Amino acid sequence: MSRQQIPELPRWDGPLSHPFYSKVVKRALDFLLALILLIPGCILMLPLAVWVKLDSPGPVFYRALRGGYHNKPFYIMKFRSMVVDADKTGGCTALNDSRVTRAGKVMRRLKLDELPQLFNIIRGDMSFVGPRPELLLYTTQYTPEQECILWVRPGITDRSSIVYIAQDELVGEENPVENFEKYILPEKNRLRVEYAKSQCFTLDMQLFFETIGGVFGKAKKMAGEKAGRKGSRNA
Repeated sequence: MSRQQIPELPRWDGPLSHPFYSKVVKRALDFLLALILLIPGCILMLPLAVWVKLDSPGPVFYRALRGGYHNKPFYIMKFRSMVVDADKTGGCTALNDSRVTRAGKVMRRLKLDELPQLFNIIRGDMSFVGPRPELLLYTTQYTPEQECILWVRPGITDRSSIVYIAQDELVGEENPVENFEKYILPEKNRLRVEYAKSQCFTLDMQLFFETIGGVFGKAKKMAGEKAGRKGSRNA
């Protein structure tokens, strides 16, 4: 997509909490932690990449434009978890969405599809913790109060990611985009604004470990469901 085709994103001129931490300290911590995790991350990403390639036709990675830091759009990196061109038939994943691949179902539940965002962090596009970046369709519609979301670095996780960790279940199978825009997006944006205006080291650590706990909780639930299905077949 050419620069001329990318819409101009909102600007923010208001104050933010702990600007030195946000711009300098947090960026340094993100970069160092991403470098430390890069080797074990790549070791884990290699079999996942092979799994994605063998599971369904198409590229291993999915790149898509998102609203970014200081209103600059960037390409977010993920493992492809849906069929090719799935985003052309709707930007919201529904419950039991037929576009999600077999590998994608597992990766999305355990957030493994987000691993390539280590490279986004190293490049400076993202942080480990920060407002989850949205489609340009939604970032271009931010109200003046919501524009501060784009003035802190977007993250792999934030409060809205934790609250809506099972978003596909909440939007359901019928009218998922409408349900997302009506019931979930406004609250997500409220939580993002709240984070942008109160960002600090303590809050980031809290959200980081809450996310880890949430992922382990989903893994445990997933294992329980698998054991339940196996028990039903053997009954």
